[in-house]
Amino acid sequence: MDFLYNIFSSALALVLSPILLFKMATNAAFRAEILERARVSPQLDASSGCVWFHAASVGEAQAAKIVIQALRADKPKQAIALSTFTRSGREFALKEGLEPVFLAPLDLSLFVRPFLNRLQPRLLVLIEAEFWPCLLRSCLNKGIPVLLVNGRMTEKTYTSYARFAWFFRWMTEGVVHFSMRGQEDADRIRNLGIDASRISIAGNVKFDALDSSSSQFKGSLIDSPLKITFGSTRPGDEGPIIEAMMKLREQFSDLYCVIAPRHLERMSEVERLIKEYGLDYKLHSRIGEDDSDAPLILVDQMGVLKHYYSVASIAFVGGGFNPRFGGHNILEPAAYNLPVLFGPHMNNFVEEARLLTESGGGWQLANVQALYPALLELLENSDERKRRGAAARKVLEENQGAVEKSLEWIDEILDKE
Repeated sequence: MDFLYNIFSSALALVLSPILLFKMATNAAFRAEILERARVSPQLDASSGCVWFHAASVGEAQAAKIVIQALRADKPKQAIALSTFTRSGREFALKEGLEPVFLAPLDLSLFVRPFLNRLQPRLLVLIEAEFWPCLLRSCLNKGIPVLLVNGRMTEKTYTSYARFAWFFRWMTEGVVHFSMRGQEDADRIRNLGIDASRISIAGNVKFDALDSSSSQFKGSLIDSPLKITFGSTRPGDEGPIIEAMMKLREQFSDLYCVIAPRHLERMSEVERLIKEYGLDYKLHSRIGEDDSDAPLILVDQMGVLKHYYSVASIAFVGGGFNPRFGGHNILEPAAYNLPVLFGPHMNNFVEEARLLTESGGGWQLANVQALYPALLELLENSDERKRRGAAARKVLEENQGAVEKSLEWIDEILDKE
């Protein structure tokens, strides 16, 4: 089967090579990325015996960071490496001091085998849902154990794998253990034919990293006690947000709001929308230069959303009104004792949405029309805001411990070598 898969994947790469070569010739950034992935020399000495973590993008790299920091504290002499699938994930990891970090090799035996021969990891730790057939089979054939940490399997991913469950079982034969975030994730893995002895539920490592400390940035503090932070907004979120805000401002003249788009490349689009509504706003990057008393701050820099949650009264997390997006991190605002509002499509955060909703700390809205009345109810009732905020924080405190369980699995696997 390995031979057939390698023949198939190599043939497919050959068929696609004219397209890839053309894009490499015309796009310098793409060319640099492909060349980096094709290199055989990661940023570690040969035969490093490292624990190799692999994450997809920023969200998974954030989870990897939590486990890596704990492993460094537990085993300070153990070499650790991190790879990411996306450049944004690598940039985040570099910013967070997680070196050595590099882009994952192309998932072809031509690149994966020399890469493993160079790196020679003791263990490969996959974060959340990073399954690459050639990589996993190569690790199995070389006797490199694989551990899935903070495992996640969405309904969409499960449906895709369920059509070819035999392929999933073959691909993941070398995964020693699947440490899953929640019961639904574990059930889906088991339904694909993975033996229950290889599956456990550890919770989400992100629960362990959340705290209520504020950032060092103080320039955006707003005197009004009423503030709503709309974080990680996606296309289709900002219109209803602005409409709700304008109606609420008619009743609460001291209300100030913050909008933080998920992707900064959408800034011009969001700015145009705000101007179409005729709403005064100022950019986060201009605070200190712009002395206007605009009721809206538009966040145009990365890394400051945590601060705006820390000064808010209510939080809304975007991406949940459209099933294509699947929601974003609703745990982060909960750490600040905030009631958290989000949409109905939270397929990327199913367990988190369930826990927050059942506790009362989260408020899952059926549609965009429910946004204004929900915000109005919370603004009118400070006791309700506090009750929901305390419930959200309690969820975090009751669900910590996933990092410790992850380290236990890493220790157990390393000790068996």
